[in-house]
Amino acid sequence: MTDARPAIAEVRGVSMCFGTDAGHERVVLKDIDLAIAAGEFVCVLGPSGCGKSTLLRILLGLLQPTAGTVLAHGTPLTGLHPEAALVFQSFALYPWLTVEENVALGLNGREVPPDQGGERVRRVIDVVGLDGFEQAYPKELSGGMKQRVGIARALVGGPALLALDEPFSALDVLTAETLRTEVERLWTDRRTGLSAILMITHLIEEAVLLADRVVVLGANPGTVRTSLANPMPRPRVAGGRDFQDMVRAIHDIICQTHLPDVPKAPPAPAVLPLPDARLGQVVGVLREVAQRGGAVDLFQLVGVSRLDFGHLIRVVTAAELLGLVDTPGSQVTITAGGRELLAADVNGVKRILGERMRMLPTFRWVLELLRRAGDGRVPRSLLEEEFAMHLPAESPDHSVHVLLDWGRYAELLDYDPETGVVSAAA
Repeated sequence: MTDARPAIAEVRGVSMCFGTDAGHERVVLKDIDLAIAAGEFVCVLGPSGCGKSTLLRILLGLLQPTAGTVLAHGTPLTGLHPEAALVFQSFALYPWLTVEENVALGLNGREVPPDQGGERVRRVIDVVGLDGFEQAYPKELSGGMKQRVGIARALVGGPALLALDEPFSALDVLTAETLRTEVERLWTDRRTGLSAILMITHLIEEAVLLADRVVVLGANPGTVRTSLANPMPRPRVAGGRDFQDMVRAIHDIICQTHLPDVPKAPPAPAVLPLPDARLGQVVGVLREVAQRGGAVDLFQLVGVSRLDFGHLIRVVTAAELLGLVDTPGSQVTITAGGRELLAADVNGVKRILGERMRMLPTFRWVLELLRRAGDGRVPRSLLEEEFAMHLPAESPDHSVHVLLDWGRYAELLDYDPETGVVSAAA
């Protein structure tokens, strides 16, 4: 629970601008008010490019804002926040130092008696579960273990505020899930001495799983859309009704910013990546398979299609996603749907592809969003935010590019690059 004391870290009316190569000014953050109080775990949530990491660095004194006030315990902050520590997403370990030596760097600048430093290092290494790896070097550690070293290094100085900048984004899914559980354990473990945690994320589910309060940022420029308390008791279970209701509420807030006249935007739990392949190439590969009796070995298809193997895999994946081929073993086998498409004229091909694309979860969601918009139009930036939040490993700009490429080919979607507006095709 929070208390009535001044916030550990706070910004009031903060804005941040950066210059561009062309000599223009880009507003990254605008009029941000945010306070991190003792006793709370806060997640700042938003899409790539909304200024989340910039805001974190301003709160910690690593960046000076263009305008506004930065406070620590109610007084103006000069220099670095004396009671905060930061965990980077890229580990930032020194490869020539052992785990113990990397962790000990967190004591630099701290007033710790010499006889206590070693004990504090050993204690936090034990707290993060790396006991026995004190003399190991970073090259001997997995990604998850490297991030544990980063967390231990942040904790060893005894900070009141632990700041985490997308700490799991460089990890595989299973390791990230394990470390989320570890971070929650650290928060509830009184041995750490932490008063608050501030974490940056672009994943709605991650924020709901960990935070006591979720602060939602918008982009271009970054502004606070809302701040939501998360009353769910710990430990939390992803997938439960309360969990999904909270995820949906945050999702609706994001969509409402773009579509204020829409009662509710549809939830997007099924936004899935589309293979990076042109539909014209899908049709071309389909013809190659048909000309060879309807079944071709994938490696043979590399030569006849003149596509490199990696790209051919994406094209075949797209064809299979659309139900045009099956891929038993290394064989690519044309389906009845594929034969129907090859027998159709140009307009028939577009109609068949459009019908099949409407069955894909991603297109179902996009078309429903356009329908709810009333005039059938939404800004491209809304779609990019959705892809950024639900597909963190994918480039949101490129994901939307592929979506529009497919949608325009099948005459399901229109896009005006001048206005940045996506609409349902007439």
